[in-house]
Amino acid sequence: MDLCVACSYVKTLQFAQLLGMLGSLKGITSDSVTSECVLKLYEGGELTTVNKSQLEELTQFGAHFISHTDQPEACNFANFIPSAEDNPLQKAEWIKFLGAFANLEGRANQVYHSIKQNYLCLSNAAANKTKAFKPIVAWMGYYNDVWSFTQDTHKLKFVEDAGGENVDESVNKITYNTSNADDLEQLHAILCSVDVLIDETTILDPTAYNQSVFLENIGVEDHSCFSFLSNQSLWRFDKRLHNNNSTTTLDWFDGAISQPQLVLGDLIEACSPTTNYTTTFFRNIAKGEEIVSVDASMCNRDTSTPMDPTIIPCS
Repeated sequence: MDLCVACSYVKTLQFAQLLGMLGSLKGITSDSVTSECVLKLYEGGELTTVNKSQLEELTQFGAHFISHTDQPEACNFANFIPSAEDNPLQKAEWIKFLGAFANLEGRANQVYHSIKQNYLCLSNAAANKTKAFKPIVAWMGYYNDVWSFTQDTHKLKFVEDAGGENVDESVNKITYNTSNADDLEQLHAILCSVDVLIDETTILDPTAYNQSVFLENIGVEDHSCFSFLSNQSLWRFDKRLHNNNSTTTLDWFDGAISQPQLVLGDLIEACSPTTNYTTTFFRNIAKGEEIVSVDASMCNRDTSTPMDPTIIPCS
């Protein structure tokens, strides 16, 4: 069965790789992807882009997976929306839904079991590491002079499972306007209690975003009370991305959904730093960590075979 995938951020492709379905993938409605091997197929002419507004073009596919349910649908459309789930493992479990379309239920169950077991092992190990001290973690983003603390349930769940404590439990409100002196003072007071900060500010060119930009946005000159800066624990989840002309696509919206154990591993490293762990999705801008730009040349495996999930050593 030939497959087509559609959405602004293609959340199906890494799932398809884990199932070994790339050979059945014949069309995508966006070339904003972060899979090395999908890029290889696309650049090699084995995969084409399809105009999603032309329903007649989509009838050639046995199944057309979409994540935006507000568009006109045909009988071969299938809603694939793992992003709607609140729990990281529930998002990953959508591999079973995709596997059912290709009679790969066995492979889907195997992959999910491996991911789940690794995730739970890592979470249990993290809980033991932080029994004496739970670092305070904040997810926050900046837009139009306003900083907002995240309310995304799955992100808060990641922090808990990494052995941290969410700052949101101690703040009286979610948004703070930096042009308001009282708001700015309150925000700075809150940040003085934060040990790990994840800056999820959306920006057209992530390569240009560094600690200096963060400090400018946060409106501080003396940052001596901020332990997340003195301990160099200021992070972003834009480490893996693909640049296509003027469009930047983050693997956070695909690979991080299909393999949440890698996100958890990154957060555990942020909460309990070691010297021998390389993060997948998170980069530490306090240490000037650079971005990994994904391209087709990085695909070094047979695209017709299933990709195994990455299992993080856990003890």
